Amino acid sequence: MKITAINVWQADLPLKEGRYSWSNGNYVEVFDSTIVGIETDEGLSGYAECCPLGSAYLPSFAKGVRAGLQEIAPHLIGANPLALHDINQRMDRALKGHPYAKAPVDIACWDVLGKATGQPVYMLLGGAMQKDIALYRAISQESAEEMAARVSRYRAEGYRKFQLKVGGDANEDIDRIIAAREVLSPEDILIADANTGWTRHEAARVVAAVAHLDVYIEQPCPTFDECLSIRRRTARPFILDETIDGTEMLVRGINEDAMDVINLKISKVGGLTRARLMRDLCVASGIPMTIEDTWGGDITTAAIAHLALSTPEEFCFSATDFNSYGTKSIAHGAPHRVDGRMTASDAPGLGITPDFDILGEPLFIIC
Repeated sequence: MKITAINVWQADLPLKEGRYSWSNGNYVEVFDSTIVGIETDEGLSGYAECCPLGSAYLPSFAKGVRAGLQEIAPHLIGANPLALHDINQRMDRALKGHPYAKAPVDIACWDVLGKATGQPVYMLLGGAMQKDIALYRAISQESAEEMAARVSRYRAEGYRKFQLKVGGDANEDIDRIIAAREVLSPEDILIADANTGWTRHEAARVVAAVAHLDVYIEQPCPTFDECLSIRRRTARPFILDETIDGTEMLVRGINEDAMDVINLKISKVGGLTRARLMRDLCVASGIPMTIEDTWGGDITTAAIAHLALSTPEEFCFSATDFNSYGTKSIAHGAPHRVDGRMTASDAPGLGITPDFDILGEPLFIIC
């Protein structure tokens, strides 16, 4: 089997809530998503999606995905999409770094592999290890009262895990955490996610002020060393996200006891091939994961569901249903939340079919 063409589409994904806000005044109102389609000489096609969280979150941005694909794609024509390690080596030789631009190619190849073997991707990733997947809901940064009200509303929809966007003024963040915890039941999970937004002294103040609460602290500061300093000052469970950007940092985090949980974002690390490696390393090391991505729609949600479903339940801390945040559907067959949980399709590959009436013509085709 050979790749004969790579098609690239762009889709705007507006938000139901109108705006998604996180640390230090950052926000997005319409997400810019890139969809990739790989065509083969045997008539099979694979699809994937990459949607950075704006341009101020990670070293990635929407136009960078498409620029990276224009660099990478010519080197993949004629390659076997089932040979995943070769595909990844070709991409690495063609473009140093920029894993987020390579991720949709890798994921689309997994989709082809599933269709070629007649198996859902979760089977190729190890098989179903749980019946369905517990989801978390991200709570966009607003006032303490507004965020607590959103927590209550989403709890009524079935969610039991909540990621509170903090990382602003320390005093206001303390109020946000206290207000959100007050509206939850003891069995509910609350995560205070600063998205690198606090300085070390601010983070130290916050973790001291909420030491009496049942709350997880996530990525308080920009650097690994700053976060490790805060980790050593608090007894609260600790999550790392932005600084765990590959296997090297994951190994360092495990060796230095830097976290209790990580957020494993598929596109951040370059796709399902490398995400699976990191997932298996976490399981072997006893580190649970929130399995997710930077953002996306139906196709991203499908990829998340397959990786999460193939992860042992005790190590799958939660996952994300990004397609429930937006107003636009871009594919048929995607997972959908039921009472705060979702599962992956049993159809071959990712189990999705892009809605070409919505996507329109490709922005460009490499063949």
